[in-house]
Amino acid sequence: MQAFNELYRRLAKAAVENRTNEEVKNAIEQGFDSHQLDCLLNPKEYASVWKISDCDCSEDSKCSICTVKCLFDAIEKDEKGNTIINKDLCVGCSECIDECKAQKLVASKDIIPALEAVRSQKGPVYALIAPAFISQFSDKVTPGKLRSAFKSLGFAGMVEVALFADILTLKEALEFDRTIVNEKDFLLTSCCCPMWIAMLRKIYKQFMPHVPGSVSPMVACGRSIKLLEPNSITVFIGPCIAKKSEAREPDIADAVDYVLTFQEVQDIFEFANINPENMEEDSRDHSSKAGRIYARTGGVSEAVESTLKGLNPNRKISIRTQQANGIRECKEMLNALKEGNITANFLEGMGCVGGCVGGPKAILDREEGRKNVNQYGNQANYVTPIDNPYVMDLLQRLGFESVESLLENSDIFTRDFK
Repeated sequence: MQAFNELYRRLAKAAVENRTNEEVKNAIEQGFDSHQLDCLLNPKEYASVWKISDCDCSEDSKCSICTVKCLFDAIEKDEKGNTIINKDLCVGCSECIDECKAQKLVASKDIIPALEAVRSQKGPVYALIAPAFISQFSDKVTPGKLRSAFKSLGFAGMVEVALFADILTLKEALEFDRTIVNEKDFLLTSCCCPMWIAMLRKIYKQFMPHVPGSVSPMVACGRSIKLLEPNSITVFIGPCIAKKSEAREPDIADAVDYVLTFQEVQDIFEFANINPENMEEDSRDHSSKAGRIYARTGGVSEAVESTLKGLNPNRKISIRTQQANGIRECKEMLNALKEGNITANFLEGMGCVGGCVGGPKAILDREEGRKNVNQYGNQANYVTPIDNPYVMDLLQRLGFESVESLLENSDIFTRDFK
């Protein structure tokens, strides 16, 4: 692990300083591991979790603990008996990383190709910042200062994905209003968490008809930017490893070009000698409370519930929400649903305890992150997307004539879960 970390830091620093080729040559000459080097240079060729050296698990054990812990059967054995990670099955949940006591597994790092894109792309490169971002880089780093920090790196701008969470909130509220017509009907949110969706698609397929065909806010943001600026490059930034896998899924791979974690961005700022606290303000206040609170467990439910009340205040069947916090609770809730022991009609699952603020690459403790997200939500000028004029303005720019037209299939916000 020490050798890998040294290689990563050297190459990341070189990428910031525009001398990647020189440092790659040095690394080869100094005998650094060629597989680790290729992972760092070509992360899209691998799963979102990398095996950086050979395992030394007991040979008399049929399977290692990481294999047992993987819900998605992504850890396999090749013909020689070596443990490998199946790129097509890995969702980046990071359970295996947590369980590998030998520290042979690490999360994908996309810094080098992402920075190369910022430097060489002819069109604009945008930073798409996840709703969990607030105060991650210090409580003195405002959204406006963070935007300036990204611009100093060469990004054309920073877009808060919370605005697109607003749009998806509207879509889910409309879906609920159309779909829930009797007391036995229910909906499982398709917003936000790729681990939740992956669990449903693999283990609980019988519930997929109850999942609205919507993309995540990350995908909605990336697609919208590319529609409005066709030559642009999009870089999503958040606390989640699973977003790296989501961005590569074939049916939505058109939306986001690179995914960085908060910790990767923190490394970039360090190597570039950028202190976001000292940057100038460049404020853009476009999202409502509803979109901002997506970053913590219960946020999606609260957002959809408040929006639904605004859309149809006299609805006969009210929304009854239930949330699951982390993979274990998600399984418990879905098993209870399977057994008929759930009375809620809107179910929200978050793969990480605490929601996105509890993601594996968050910088802050999840409770502090939750507090910051709630505070940022309360500071919003609008409570729901219905109140937010920027939502309708953006929808019209994207070709939507009304809020209700979100229920129609579109190349931006619709997803077919096959």
